Amino acid sequence: MINLQDGSDRAATAGEFVLGTLSAEDHATFVRALAQDPALRAEVHAWQDRLLGLSVNAAPVTPSLELWRRIDSSVATARTAREDRAARVPWWHRVRLWQGVSGLAMAACLVLAVRLAASPGEPALVPALVPAPVSASVGGARYLAVLQSPDSLTAGWVVEVQASGRLRLVPIAPIGVIPAGRSMQFWTKAPGAAAPTSLGLVRVGRSLELTVTHLPGVTPQQLFELTLEPENGSPVGRPTGPILYVGRTVAL
Repeated sequence: MINLQDGSDRAATAGEFVLGTLSAEDHATFVRALAQDPALRAEVHAWQDRLLGLSVNAAPVTPSLELWRRIDSSVATARTAREDRAARVPWWHRVRLWQGVSGLAMAACLVLAVRLAASPGEPALVPALVPAPVSASVGGARYLAVLQSPDSLTAGWVVEVQASGRLRLVPIAPIGVIPAGRSMQFWTKAPGAAAPTSLGLVRVGRSLELTVTHLPGVTPQQLFELTLEPENGSPVGRPTGPILYVGRTVAL
């Protein structure tokens, strides 16, 4: 059982939370404490700044044959459980259906955008998917961040900051189903910032595009992450749930 009253244990537990090594019971206890403890959230953000930068220097490691067997077994078990759940879900609630519909809609939008860009006259305006603008120029630089799952280290999303001042969050892999009554929230945190800034809620399988206006600048090694939050987003203006995907920007 974790002890969040002792200073050293508290710091160590925050580090384990960022690394994803807490047990399920301790993880749930820690998440509940995060919602009520701003100092604990600051501890987590400090560990993110320290640890994520080290991943750039990590040498690749070849997994052992036993590890691959365990991964295959876990994947097979998860696939069977998912198929069992899918068989009990009505067709209109199935994520794959709506992912396919959104994919077709996105393809149609891309075709339309290409045609508009190729035709003479006024340039096409791409509407933002979020009503609130997000300030600060990126200075003509372009940045890219690949967001990975802390648990499986698989890439799920890409963040692209264009020189024109547009930011795009694009899904690159299926991520499964978000539990009922919960949502994904998009955050960013510049190196040295006191707290992350919310960039809005994200739908499964949907891209997000916004203008860089209220964003606290964009720099190399800037943190972007997606967290699991209540249905209408974090009630405290900071992440309260587990990190689903996380990554840092590199300049292109």
